[in-house]
Amino acid sequence: MMLGKWLAIELLLLVGMFYNVLGAFVGVNIGTDVSNLPEASSLVAILKANQITHVRLYDADAHMLNALSNTGIEVVVGVTNNEVLGIGQSPSTAATWINKNVVAYVPSTNITAIAVGSEVLTTIPHAAPVLVPAMNNLHKALVASNLNFQIKVSSPQSLDIIPRPFPPSTATFNSTWNSTIYQMLQFLKNTNSYFMLNAYPYYGYTNGDGIFPIDYALFRPLPSVKQIVDPNTLFHYESMLDAMVDAAYYSVEALNFTVIPIVVTETGWPWLGGANEPDATVENAKTFNGNLIRRVLNNSGPPSQPDIPINSYIYELLNEDKRPGPVSERNWGVLLNNGTPVYPLTWSTSLQATGNSSTVFCVAKEDADSDDLEKGLNWACGQIQVNCTPIQEGQPCYSPNTYQNHASYAFNDYYQKMHSSGGTCDFSGTATITNVDPSYGSCIFTGRVPIQASMEEPPLLPQPSDLRASPAGVRPCKFRDPGSSSRQCSSY
Repeated sequence: MMLGKWLAIELLLLVGMFYNVLGAFVGVNIGTDVSNLPEASSLVAILKANQITHVRLYDADAHMLNALSNTGIEVVVGVTNNEVLGIGQSPSTAATWINKNVVAYVPSTNITAIAVGSEVLTTIPHAAPVLVPAMNNLHKALVASNLNFQIKVSSPQSLDIIPRPFPPSTATFNSTWNSTIYQMLQFLKNTNSYFMLNAYPYYGYTNGDGIFPIDYALFRPLPSVKQIVDPNTLFHYESMLDAMVDAAYYSVEALNFTVIPIVVTETGWPWLGGANEPDATVENAKTFNGNLIRRVLNNSGPPSQPDIPINSYIYELLNEDKRPGPVSERNWGVLLNNGTPVYPLTWSTSLQATGNSSTVFCVAKEDADSDDLEKGLNWACGQIQVNCTPIQEGQPCYSPNTYQNHASYAFNDYYQKMHSSGGTCDFSGTATITNVDPSYGSCIFTGRVPIQASMEEPPLLPQPSDLRASPAGVRPCKFRDPGSSSRQCSSY
């Protein structure tokens, strides 16, 4: 795919989606189980066009590291699970790895961390004895290269290492791993590094047997009678991710360590699933990732550590369509494999303004009642000046098929055409003005200044009926190590 086409498509995605504010950031993971993976230069152009400031790689791909040169983007490089054993057993192997995959690229490529393995304790438990030695060997090689202050070493672990994460105040690590985790925490403390946690509210909700409401997993406000409260601390948890992160903080504390910062190296929500995955929808994925961005960028931490932001990496940039397993495994990306945004993501502050800042759009409020949106949508589409054809089935703005999406298009079309003659953006309090362009893919909202008029139209999103449902009883799995055939299932 030509770089120009990628840039044109990507500027329709959320510009500033992963904006760095006061130290808080939301980054993105880039997996590689993708058919026709774009060239590294195209991927980096996407990151730059969207002002993505942090990226995590699952390996140390030379093409990506070269393409990231002189961008300023902070990069986490990965040691694959297949490499952990050799590095843990041999300091010279670790030194060779650092020289080849780090020293060769810094300082032009802004490598800031090394992620040693992917959920090693729960994925390849036989390697647990060499995990911390591998981390130590890599750190010593960084010291020898005078890079140990710039580049931190850690190891992403699944939340599964905490068997009972709620209530957070009583959470502890699985005692099977106490020795290894204690050594790891001691290493992180000694090197001023941070704990890497993979935490998925999607699995916390879908595997939770209805214990927690979906609004809790999606960062939506809960009514007063359904507040989630830790009975020991009386802390109120407004989101499942906050509780997951606090469970990790309390687990660290249970091993008698003072605060070691936690970074969420993977989180997200799939936008499509099989027949037995009803919660993997475009609307839920859009809601989760949009609210995650808002949550992180308010620069506060969970209740037990309010001054430490929950810096996070969204899983993931592209759909990994080559992954085995249930349908959802191949549909976590914020982009389709041709570069088309799967759903619009907007950020309502001035920091996220895109394109022509003098252009404003009228969109449905995210917390608007569906019944009210339906009434407003019907009224707007009943006006002779408003063109609602693009939100009809088979048209470019039909997906996602939600009142919020369709109302946003209709409200905006009305506002753009009628504002000069007194039309307002209110619709009984369900609409709001934004300077963030809500256009996505081939769905172009009225008022948008075209970036490239000749851009090739991307295909419509696939619908659930077009995909084969996964076998009943297959548990969703998350594992990111292209060098291993093992798979790690995550749960809450």
